[in-house]
Amino acid sequence: MMKIGELAERTGLAASRIRFYERMGLLQLVERQANGYRMYPPEAVLVLNLIKSAQDAGFSLDELRTLMPPDLSQWEHDTLDQALRDKVRSIEALQAQLEQSKKTILDILAQIEAKPDDMSCASNAQRVLSNLGLEGDAPITGKQRPGKTARRKA
Repeated sequence: MMKIGELAERTGLAASRIRFYERMGLLQLVERQANGYRMYPPEAVLVLNLIKSAQDAGFSLDELRTLMPPDLSQWEHDTLDQALRDKVRSIEALQAQLEQSKKTILDILAQIEAKPDDMSCASNAQRVLSNLGLEGDAPITGKQRPGKTARRKA
């Protein structure tokens, strides 16, 4: 058995984080001594490392609370398998969304960089916005909006 300070040192987690996991119901391997000190068995290191790894993999604490059994020897195989497969699908969807966002930004950047030498920045901005279907009613003039102050160039 070890006190929270030793557990914190072994896991690299702050004692406050360990207490937080305990309050969340993720760490149930704790005994209270008569003096109020928390005492943890060696398995608590494994549980905390598992929580850290799962969070690094994208699992929320709520997801972990529903997945992790109080006793690590009693995992529900089908539930865990489905949760891992769902997380992979979620990551793949996020990757696709990020890839689309990256493509959009790179397209805009290419349009901005394709500014003809004889075109003003305001006209180029209008051209890019028009190409994106985002042009407004008023042309970009380079004038300040009300309430804005001009920045000085260094």
